[in-house]
Amino acid sequence: MAETKVYSRPESLKRDVHTHYCPGCGHGIAHRMICEVIDEMGIQNETVSMSPVGCAAMMYDYIDIDYVEAAHGRAPATATGIKRVLPDKFVFTYQGDGDLASIGMAEIVHAANRGEKFTTFFINNAIYGMTGGQMAPTTLIGQRATTCPQGRDPELSGFPIRMCEMLATLETPAYIERVSVAKPKYIMQAKKAFQKAFRYQKEGRGFCFIEVLSTCPTNWGMNPVEAFDWQIEKMMPCFPLGVFKDFE
Repeated sequence: MAETKVYSRPESLKRDVHTHYCPGCGHGIAHRMICEVIDEMGIQNETVSMSPVGCAAMMYDYIDIDYVEAAHGRAPATATGIKRVLPDKFVFTYQGDGDLASIGMAEIVHAANRGEKFTTFFINNAIYGMTGGQMAPTTLIGQRATTCPQGRDPELSGFPIRMCEMLATLETPAYIERVSVAKPKYIMQAKKAFQKAFRYQKEGRGFCFIEVLSTCPTNWGMNPVEAFDWQIEKMMPCFPLGVFKDFE
């Protein structure tokens, strides 16, 4: 019986590099899906991305497209300049929650409000990953981190910031959706969201924002299976999946 090939590594995902991500980290899944969409659309040579600081910044080691390193939180500002100068290019930012929702909050809000015609992939794992597990703007109430060892206290630190819900109040974004990489069924839905975001950019519709619920087993103090279960049981009630804006 002849073998059937069901999966192959995307051409735009570098083949000679092993990722540094911890076991159970969701970044690798998000990388693969982005590369699959780039290959499907045939835009590898027409795509420019940028990341700032954090685990998300390491994407440039693994994806074979033009890539720009931005200052901490400033990827949306960098993307704005590149997209305005090169409007025919596919431009996206790839940012973590500590970067985008904290030091980069002003940049993402104003880029969205201006309706800049690029795409942002926002990886939300509810913690600062690369710097050692500090509390992020998305850390859940009661969730422990190195800067809140007894758990996040809303009286001291406020509540988790829901970026999709907040940006959806603006008039100009074209598409905002929250997805997950916790299970195959969620990954399939996430892939559709990635495809739509790139398609909308091709059509010039405006700013697109895809939030990806991810995992950080190392800083959560869990094994990979526990981390994916925790995301479903704890993160999803706080950050519900779904479409928050779609100008079809």
